[in-house]
Amino acid sequence: MEVHNVDLTISAVRPDQYPRTNYPEVALVGRSNVGKSSLTNVLINRRNFAHTSSQPGKTQTLNFYNVEDQLYFVDVPGYGYAKVSKKERERFGQMIEQYLTERNQLCGTILLVDGRHAPTDDDISMYQWLAYYRIPTLVVATKMDKVKGNAWNRQESLVKKTLGMDRETPLVLFSAVNKKGQEAVWQWIEKQMEMN
Repeated sequence: MEVHNVDLTISAVRPDQYPRTNYPEVALVGRSNVGKSSLTNVLINRRNFAHTSSQPGKTQTLNFYNVEDQLYFVDVPGYGYAKVSKKERERFGQMIEQYLTERNQLCGTILLVDGRHAPTDDDISMYQWLAYYRIPTLVVATKMDKVKGNAWNRQESLVKKTLGMDRETPLVLFSAVNKKGQEAVWQWIEKQMEMN
């Protein structure tokens, strides 16, 4: 998709605040600081449109980015950050679960994992949860510019094996630095939009 116009429509915490459009929506989920903002910025060809938080766990809303009046990227609060209280985590959990299970416009989810390491227990839980609800999912392994080229295959296998990925779920190795994987992510998004 050619992207020229993007705006942050709303930061929502409740369903009655979600945009009242029928544009397909793609949710970005992953641990705090895994690179959701960086992926968003690369996809929309902007430098610092989606802000990277200096404090992990700070994003506490669902941020709806309107892309070309055709699509919303929905940035979901990051999980797995210890400084957020248990009560807050439960509140996030309910908000995220409600959005992912009840939003008709949701056409797919991008699950971001740190490509430098094996996925965490939280990543595995999120992958299994998305699979349980049969939400179309693309797994994106981020920060691949920090992985030596000869280790890419090993990291790819590690991510697939640790998450227990099925054959239907695609995996893209991504780097915000050199934009590797950008096209593959867009191809998946456009396919989901057509099916919506």
